[in-house]
Amino acid sequence: MNFTIELDREEDGRWIAEVLELPGVLTYGQTREDAIAKVQALAFHVIADRIEHGELNEPFVSVSFAAA
Repeated sequence: MNFTIELDREEDGRWIAEVLELPGVLTYGQTREDAIAKVQALAFHVIADRIEHGELNEPFVSVSFAAA
């Protein structure tokens, strides 16, 4: 599974990060690195939830992230 993280800086200085392939996976951070770490953690929670509920039909999952 390959995911794209889109980053943007808000006018107030906060960073917003979003995983484009996972609707609703969006976080804010005080720094770029903070926003990336938070959005990756949230994405892993969503993926784990999907695995737990049988929504992924793959026996093994490999995850990677790249900046847009």
